Amino acid sequence: MFKFKVEQKVFEIGGVRIGGLRGENSPVLIGSIFYHKHKLVRDEKRGEFDREAAEKLIKCQEEASDKTKIPGLLDVVINFPEAAANYIDFVSKVTDKPFLIDTPAPEAMKAAFRYAKEVGLLNRAIFNSLTPGSKDEELDILKEYGVKSSILLLYTSKVMDVGARITALKETLAKAEKAGVTTPLIDTFVVDIPSLSAALRAVVYIKSTLGLPCGCGAHNAVSLMRKKFRETYGDDGLKAAELASNIAPIVLSADFVLYGPIEASRDVFPAAYIIATSYKYLARMKESLIEL
Repeated sequence: MFKFKVEQKVFEIGGVRIGGLRGENSPVLIGSIFYHKHKLVRDEKRGEFDREAAEKLIKCQEEASDKTKIPGLLDVVINFPEAAANYIDFVSKVTDKPFLIDTPAPEAMKAAFRYAKEVGLLNRAIFNSLTPGSKDEELDILKEYGVKSSILLLYTSKVMDVGARITALKETLAKAEKAGVTTPLIDTFVVDIPSLSAALRAVVYIKSTLGLPCGCGAHNAVSLMRKKFRETYGDDGLKAAELASNIAPIVLSADFVLYGPIEASRDVFPAAYIIATSYKYLARMKESLIEL
């Protein structure tokens, strides 16, 4: 376990603390809902879905969170402006936790944050995500609606290059400042299995130099190869691979993990609990920490 010389920034968003040292604050686990081809979604454009099934999944994550004392958030995928109000209204009533507004389209982004502001949910909303390539239109939307929290995705075409991620961080922090974002959460960018190691190295580097809360969408390491993994190792092997990718960042001091589809909550939370609890005991033995 690492003890960083640089002061670790801790952001409180909607009552959830993100950041710090392992052993002080629990890692935050984030599951995606209403994602493309999610079986419970009936009409992606209009935001129509099986409400009973959606509530069951959210409650399952909430129960796992309560049992393990590990915060669980939702990554709400909104691809069309017409779906924004339906998704946000539903999620905000089923859980009192913060939630990510995950949208690639400016029109949907604007509709989502306009609604969040109208109903008083901005203090719980986190944009997913700003990147080095984010256009001024996106920055203007965040500033117009007073959005203070955002994931900063360190996208780079050099997927194995830690230095390229640091360059992306500098560029994205500048955009976040321009947009008025004051609580940036750094996603060190995982796209496949090889890139997972570079993303984890970036987590350690950024926390040891800047102290910013860091994490990643670790499930991406496996998601592009799900079919291949299932064919080779079966369903159990695929589940084990996804779980391993999601736990690795927590071992290396990540503050949050986007663990993929919310259906995985039953497996991810107990696994994260083992690491988080073990590190709490290690944190009490200060001479056992690795100082960076």
